Amino acid sequence: MAKPSTRQGLIDYCLRQLGAPVLEINVDDDQIDDLVDDAIQYFNERHYDGVERMYLKYKISQEDLDRGRSASSSGSQISNGTSGVGIVTTTGTSTIVGAATTFNFYESSNYVQVPDSVIGIERIFKFDTSSISGGMFSIKYQLFLNDLYYFNSVELLQYSMTKSYLEDIDFLLTTDKQIRFNKRQNRLYLDIDWSSQSKDTFFVIDCYRALDPEDFSKIYNDSFVKKYLTALIKRQWGQNLIKFNGVKLPGGIELNGRQLYEDAERELEDIKQRMSMEYELPPLDFIG
Repeated sequence: MAKPSTRQGLIDYCLRQLGAPVLEINVDDDQIDDLVDDAIQYFNERHYDGVERMYLKYKISQEDLDRGRSASSSGSQISNGTSGVGIVTTTGTSTIVGAATTFNFYESSNYVQVPDSVIGIERIFKFDTSSISGGMFSIKYQLFLNDLYYFNSVELLQYSMTKSYLEDIDFLLTTDKQIRFNKRQNRLYLDIDWSSQSKDTFFVIDCYRALDPEDFSKIYNDSFVKKYLTALIKRQWGQNLIKFNGVKLPGGIELNGRQLYEDAERELEDIKQRMSMEYELPPLDFIG
């Protein structure tokens, strides 16, 4: 099938590109499965079509509150060397002029677990209800109630300037919350006042989620994935045959696994350069 839509269809396509079934591809099925996983992972992490922007809703549980509020645990717990709920204790030793000094480090576990498919988080939407635009007694509601009671009662320029001014006030009074995230931990750290939060309330995460090819089968037909996986299998084929380099086969054919390996390496290098130039989102530059 020229347009693979399954995992096995993608594998068969790549093997045909390497000469199967005319040639015997000396790569084990388990090795191919590993290479497919590597190709999909690289596609998800580097290709702009490998992720989707998502808004995930999360409900705060009592366990989250216990972990977050443990940062303000009583000093007696810390002084005794025991960790409170959600506190990780690390002890280090250092030698100063022949004497050993012990240092205790404490990390508050103010985080929530995120799905493994989330590979990047931009922000979380504000916890605080804005007095500018939230509720019946908000400034926005009162502006519409008192000034926009009939069409053309207020100039659009005046309304736009008023809204911009109110947004500036809202930005200064209700700033975005500070977050920290590393995709290898699957933890979203929230530097907020957990004592002011309550159970079963929600917040929304603005994040990027890796696409699962089992749910979105067009990934198997992506031109980059097909070329990249073909080069990976070719390199593995050459790697498997390197130790037989120079061996004569019946008919005078001579194996040359190193040539296969080096050709595949050059192809992979070219594909990765094209990935950086054509398919990868450019990094954001910070000035000032």
